[in-house]
Amino acid sequence: MSSYIIEGGNKLQGETYVSGSKNASLPIMAATVLNKGISKLYNVPEIHDTQMMIEILKNLGCKVIKRSNKIVIDTSNVKNFEIPENLMHEMRSSVILAGAILGRYKKAVFSYPGGCDIGARPIDLHLKGFEKLGIATEKNYGKIICKADEITAAEINLDFPSVGATENCILAAVLAEGTTKIINAAMEPEIVDLQNFLNRMGAKIEGAGSNIIKIEGVKKLNSVSYNIMPDRIEAGTLLCSAAITGGNITLKKANAKDIAPVLDKLSETGCVIQLEADSINLKAPKRLKSVNIRTMPYPGFPTDMQSIIAANMCIASGTSIIAENIFENRFKYTGELQKMGAKIRIAGNTAIIKGIRKLYASRVIATDLRGGASLVLAGLAAKGKTQIDNVGYILRGYEKLDKKLNSLGAKMELK
Repeated sequence: MSSYIIEGGNKLQGETYVSGSKNASLPIMAATVLNKGISKLYNVPEIHDTQMMIEILKNLGCKVIKRSNKIVIDTSNVKNFEIPENLMHEMRSSVILAGAILGRYKKAVFSYPGGCDIGARPIDLHLKGFEKLGIATEKNYGKIICKADEITAAEINLDFPSVGATENCILAAVLAEGTTKIINAAMEPEIVDLQNFLNRMGAKIEGAGSNIIKIEGVKKLNSVSYNIMPDRIEAGTLLCSAAITGGNITLKKANAKDIAPVLDKLSETGCVIQLEADSINLKAPKRLKSVNIRTMPYPGFPTDMQSIIAANMCIASGTSIIAENIFENRFKYTGELQKMGAKIRIAGNTAIIKGIRKLYASRVIATDLRGGASLVLAGLAAKGKTQIDNVGYILRGYEKLDKKLNSLGAKMELK
């Protein structure tokens, strides 16, 4: 298993860029199954999860050509409607293919998805949405079998604004007869990107970015070229990396609107932030101030940034309170930060962090994607040489993280 070795204590300074969005790329790659043609996708991040999605698409019968951040997907000869169990277990987002396969074939077979262990993430909402569309669902020896004679438009009222369930319902309804309405839909920017991609293919979808999405079914879709949006969580991570080291960086290809709650909190810590058309500059103070955070569905503070900002709060002046309202197991990383000297107490869904002056290098283990990233930030600020093991989790979601941070003055090596 790979490890990061980080020599801490260097201020991050200079300019880097934000890669394409992991959480937009995966559903858009899944959506290519619907058009029975060629999709050219640009700005796709070179990470483990997009490679896994390519492997699943190939297994379904797609032809995929990858050149750096450009992927050409030909779905004209897809014949398979079953997602391999071993690939499903590699990542959570593989379940998004179910909606696309159903939309095209009216049947799909898949198993429960894998991914990071950050809490219960049942797919009941996905299946309820499918059932509203006239799709019968059956659980059989760990497999889920979905099929319908016809997919019929319906009104789907989600119990919770789940991103995955919203995306799956959109994908299943694009080619259905009539108009489908999703109420209490997730409002994340990645869903807007999925809508924009599908509409470019000829779909008729409106409302993404609000809590009501309407999908007017169409007969067919067309080949398309599309540029994936920048990754807002990577942008937040890089900015927090500069903040924890007392640095001064500029991010290119960044969308400030998508990370407004993160920028607001960084401003509260004392960072000075300046915005340009597609760039963000952050200048950190000598010492960060403590802040309180509650994770919420978009447009609230993102759960994916909770562990990242927590690393910053470990060396901030004062005491910070972080309430995690989305996933119950998202504080696993705090035990690793405590090995580095952090003073953190967990009470239910809340972390109380008493800021200290310095973190100290240690050997720690990444337990999930974003928790692993928080350890990278701690390593950047810590005195001495930190080793982070099990970084496969981190490689799932960050493109060339070590190279980007080193270009800003970090001393970080992947072994």
